[in-house]
Amino acid sequence: MALVLKTTKFVEAQIDTFLDIVSDSALIFRFAVDDYLQERTSQFEERLNLIRENEKKVDDLRIAVERYLYERTLIPENRGDVLAILENTDEVMDHMKDTLMQFSIENPEIPSVLDDLWLQTTTASTAAVEQLVFAVRSFFRDLSQVNNFIHKVYFFEREADQLGEKLRRQIFSLDIDLALKSQLRWFAIHIEQISDYAQAVCDRLAIYTIKRQL
Repeated sequence: MALVLKTTKFVEAQIDTFLDIVSDSALIFRFAVDDYLQERTSQFEERLNLIRENEKKVDDLRIAVERYLYERTLIPENRGDVLAILENTDEVMDHMKDTLMQFSIENPEIPSVLDDLWLQTTTASTAAVEQLVFAVRSFFRDLSQVNNFIHKVYFFEREADQLGEKLRRQIFSLDIDLALKSQLRWFAIHIEQISDYAQAVCDRLAIYTIKRQL
């Protein structure tokens, strides 16, 4: 891995592992939502535990990189960009974990008529995270490719927004209790927001990329 920034093999390996875990977690999240919709409760809980473990691993990796960069000679401007990217990407992980945890705690009753749109929204939102991982990898490997992946993140974020709106409209068209509608809306929004978090990272990543190219 030939990093654009001047770092060591230790940092390269830590960042690679960090991004692998984030990518895996996006897939796990998608499968977990499908498990929940299909009432595979034990499998859902297993995936939640995996996300929890991954979130802890990501935190540990981020902290290890932060400590190393502060102790070594990477110039402050570059160091700040690297740390911000890792911290912002870590927030995406936190949001995925927290959303699944709330499913486990509240156990919302999702009418089966919503399953298709629910899974479509989840797929689009997590696809944004997968493209974010590619964008971040490119930032360290090949700056010329970053904007290609950022564009894809924006595409999936818009797709998640559109599908999420359809999902919320369908929720409120159902003949169910208003309290359940409100609860389901909360979960729909939080799934949709995964792509918003990915887009927010890319907004900053785009700026860092321009800085590196000057």
